[in-house]
Amino acid sequence: MRRSLIPRKSSTSTFESPAAKSVLLAKVSVVPSAAALVIKALKEPERDRKKTKNTKHTGNISLDDVIEIAKVMRPRSMAKDLTGTAKEILGSCVSVGCWVDGKNPKDLQQEIADGDVEIPQDCLRVGVQA
Repeated sequence: MRRSLIPRKSSTSTFESPAAKSVLLAKVSVVPSAAALVIKALKEPERDRKKTKNTKHTGNISLDDVIEIAKVMRPRSMAKDLTGTAKEILGSCVSVGCWVDGKNPKDLQQEIADGDVEIPQDCLRVGVQA
């Protein structure tokens, strides 16, 4: 006796299969880019991007703002710890054109690398508990 491969009908779905019983839910979260967060920290007024082009974002943000941005960007960062992520954010500050605590962000990156400035390590990777 040979069995046919005709799917059985179910009351809940058209065909009964193991894949139809499992439901996968995707969670979507939007994290803005580092440059967008830096510009938001500068507290500049909104601009019309069609009318105003090549805007120089001259301003000054604090190192605490950089650390907060680094905590937000931590899940997307490839750095081992928060210090590396903060250095990535300082690189974005260079690209945007702003200063950090009245210093050039490149100089502040070098001070962090030399150990003159410490970044607190109280933020762990998502899903890792101490």
